[in-house]
This record gives sequence, C-alpha cells and structure tokens, in this order.
Amino acid sequence: MSFQEVLDQVLTLPEEQVRSEIIFEVQEDELDGGYCARALGYGIHTQADSLEELRTMVKEAVDCYFDETMEATRMIRLHFVRDEVLAR
Repeated sequence: MSFQEVLDQVLTLPEEQVRSEIIFEVQEDELDGGYCARALGYGIHTQADSLEELRTMVKEAVDCYFDETMEATRMIRLHFVRDEVLAR
C-alpha cells in the first residue's frame, strides 16, 4: 500500500478515530541503515538505528508535538512499508 493510499484511508476515518490514533509510515533507510518514520496528517518525523530505538523515538516525538494545551492521541500505529525489487 502506498503512502498516498494510507493517507487517503486516514482522511476518511471518523474524526474521533483520527484523534485517538496517529499512524506512522515506517521505511528502512537503504543507504544509511536504520529506519525513518513520519506521521500521516501531522508534522512529526523521526529516525533511529533499530526498531526498539525507533519505537522510543516515535513516542518522544509525539510527546514533543502535543504540548500541555493539546490533547494527545492514545494510540500510535506503525505502518511498515517495504519495497522489494525482483530481477528477471
């Protein structure tokens, strides 16, 4: 599923579900190794060397994005995107 398809799905969700969950698109960084994550519909981006570190970095990025005056989401979903190239 492409980034645009996932974003389109998020935009059609009921408003209360959108506020209760943030979806991050996660991709492996093929050049440098590690992982990059970006939130769909929010200006939140982060990266890490391992999946364990990425989970921690995503939580910290969400905490930084939502200050005390904003209601933070309760759930974070990681959507892993992986491209595979086959030679013929």
